[in-house]
Amino acid sequence: MILKALRKDKSLTISYYENGLLQTCKGRIYNLNWIEQTLTLADDHQEIFSIRLSGIKEIY
Repeated sequence: MILKALRKDKSLTISYYENGLLQTCKGRIYNLNWIEQTLTLADDHQEIFSIRLSGIKEIY
């Protein structure tokens, strides 16, 4: 299910856990690193967010 959402070429909103807190980030996929298990998003202001795949709760 997560992989299907990552294939889409549009803006995503991702809910994820970081340091025990639930965070939400919206942006387009910038990079997906399978070796380090991270997903990098770029928002509208070109700010870069790095998210661990294991911390992702929901993608919509």
